Amino acid sequence: MTAKTTAERFRAAIEQSDLAALDDLFSDDTRLYSLAKSKPLKDKQAILGLFGVLMRTFEDFRYIAQYTGAAETSADGTEAPSQVLVFRGTVDGEEIHGIDQLHFADDGRIKEFSVFVRPLSAAQALSEAVLAGLAEAGLAPAPAAQ
Repeated sequence: MTAKTTAERFRAAIEQSDLAALDDLFSDDTRLYSLAKSKPLKDKQAILGLFGVLMRTFEDFRYIAQYTGAAETSADGTEAPSQVLVFRGTVDGEEIHGIDQLHFADDGRIKEFSVFVRPLSAAQALSEAVLAGLAEAGLAPAPAAQ
């Protein structure tokens, strides 16, 4: 499985809301970095659960560009293949612009995933919607009432 093939398969799975197709694309020790937490999510099943919520949360989600490169991934300067997928979508009426940054393991599976979104108002709407979705799915405690 090559990095390009993995990125294409990932993109297709997301665009088709095919959660089952994502399972084989992530390594067992994948780390996911998000806007909501300062530390990465390291549990593969929790990561897949998060993607399930994201697939239900976004409206009009689409990838609009894809870039290939390499990124330094260790103290010794070792580089790993990577892809950046640029996306657009809407959550609760807020237009979101963002990127998914994928770094690949030697076997071609995703070993590190980072997501970046803008503007701040859209990031806040996404964060609130995802937290509510995670609680509804039983994957996180319900948000405190205000």
